[in-house]
Amino acid sequence: MSQEYVHPEVLVSNQWVADNTGKPNIRVLEVDWDPTTAYDQGHIEGASLIDWRKDVNNPVTRDIIDKQGFGSLLSRLGVKEDTAVVLYGDFNNWFATYAFWVFKYYGFNGVRLLNGGRKKWIDEGRRFTANVPTYSPSNYSARDPDESIRAFFPQVKDALGKAGIVLVDVRSPAEFKGEVLAPAEYPNEHAQRGGHIPGAVNQPWAQAVKEDGTFKSAQDIRGLYEPKKVTSDKSVITYCRIGERSAHSWFVLKYLLGYPNVKNYDGSWTEWGNMVRNPIEK
Repeated sequence: MSQEYVHPEVLVSNQWVADNTGKPNIRVLEVDWDPTTAYDQGHIEGASLIDWRKDVNNPVTRDIIDKQGFGSLLSRLGVKEDTAVVLYGDFNNWFATYAFWVFKYYGFNGVRLLNGGRKKWIDEGRRFTANVPTYSPSNYSARDPDESIRAFFPQVKDALGKAGIVLVDVRSPAEFKGEVLAPAEYPNEHAQRGGHIPGAVNQPWAQAVKEDGTFKSAQDIRGLYEPKKVTSDKSVITYCRIGERSAHSWFVLKYLLGYPNVKNYDGSWTEWGNMVRNPIEK
């Protein structure tokens, strides 16, 4: 499993989950953008649901849940300080890696990602169930946010043109060039203008994943980033449309390649492309 990753411990295999599901200190969580097309149709035995839109995002402001909200979420799911959490989801785990980023943002270190997500579990013919498990609530208290892994608009604008900082746009080339405003799956979720942040390089997130949904080797991933001068000696800011695909690339750079300074700009293009008098490139 290591594939020469710097932090191989953040990934687990299907067999590991099959062997460990049901143990009291293990909690498997499926993260979905639309549970009706995924979790509700069937999920890993014992897995609870995190509804990305309802559970991870603030219902009023354009923000993720706050510290108290994160603590309440984990308490409802029965997660304790010493629980080993395994996240997986649809779309090659991009919503699961976003949740992973939120877990790390609030200082929960015992979180892992199921390598391959729902896709590989299905491809291997492994069993799903429609039974929804119940767990006793915990009393989890979240830590203060780790702002070192998150970028906000002022930081990104201040980074423009500075040596040692590289912006990575992980969207499709068509989005990067401004030819389309949003992915085909989300036609209504776009900014007023198409294009990219000035000086950003384009490295589509999904190129780090193999056909079976698992991550490519560290060598292969470095071969994607290093020719574009996205190297470990630089401060890296990833972005996409709303921060979910860029969380996937953030995970790849920070945990698989071990880059020391990587931030996810979750405001991303829907914020940047809507700002009045804000510079863009096409």
